[in-house]
Amino acid sequence: MYIPVSFMVGIFAAAYCLGSVPFGLLLTRIAGAGDLRTIGSGNIGATNVLRTGRKGLAAATLLLDLAKGAAAVLFARHFFPGTEALGAFAAVIGHCFPVWLGFSGGKGVATTMGVALALAWPIGLVCAAVWVGLLRATRISSLGGMSAVVAAPVAALVFGYSAYAPVLGALAVLVIWLHRANIARLRDGTEPQIGSKEKASLG
Repeated sequence: MYIPVSFMVGIFAAAYCLGSVPFGLLLTRIAGAGDLRTIGSGNIGATNVLRTGRKGLAAATLLLDLAKGAAAVLFARHFFPGTEALGAFAAVIGHCFPVWLGFSGGKGVATTMGVALALAWPIGLVCAAVWVGLLRATRISSLGGMSAVVAAPVAALVFGYSAYAPVLGALAVLVIWLHRANIARLRDGTEPQIGSKEKASLG
């Protein structure tokens, strides 16, 4: 089905704006926890929110970042079927590079998992299982997150959703690139675990 370029631009813009809502930053400000960008790694994602000591805020950030990714895909599917992959890509780009924050946002794990779930629930289920499993086993957030997003395109191929594999593969590459500092610390054995106070400013 032919989709006009203007429609595709509109879907990208809408999904980008939805993905760029910095829930972590907004929630911590509303709760009086300060400016998240001056805490820990300065990242606006759930892991850094956890460093404020507010577990409830961290959980809410995780769920909302998941939800905005899923919502972008569902929006695209409802109004312009066939543009789901574009909506997924734009939502994660919006989260990682929000114009409102000088294009400095999060690392995209939760939002990528959200779009994976909305694209096809079996893919999302695999992502969640990999993330939870590795997080429980290692207590290293970055390792669980990166592994989950890498599992997404593989799951897409295995479960017969090959049309979604390219965008999920591209998002996995983006997330891995944004975690390059974490990868260096994993290699050096200095990446902090969840709940560890040592090197809490890293991440």
